[in-house]
Amino acid sequence: MSKKKKLWIAIGILILLSPLGVIIPKMFGAEGAWGEWGLEEIEKIAGFVPAGMKRLAKIWNAPLADYGLPNQGEGLAGKSISYVIAAVVGVALTAGLMYLLARLLGRKNGMK
Repeated sequence: MSKKKKLWIAIGILILLSPLGVIIPKMFGAEGAWGEWGLEEIEKIAGFVPAGMKRLAKIWNAPLADYGLPNQGEGLAGKSISYVIAAVVGVALTAGLMYLLARLLGRKNGMK
């Protein structure tokens, strides 16, 4: 099996495991997934919200807030499917951008 195929299999496994970020906190009674806090949660945890974070929060809004898809349903099943879809889209966008960047840089260096 080639290294490239092993890499894609590993990425696929990570995509399928992505809902654990929602499932595990629920199992242990935690409030939410690690690092996915809004400004309110940051203030509750740290006691304040950094100025730069406040400024960026006004500029950037997630295209699908809380990984929510239209008509996804309630509960962990709907949220898990949304996480997997978000992971697939994220991997596809990242891989596509890296492929285009590699092609562009390859041309500049005289490679095909």
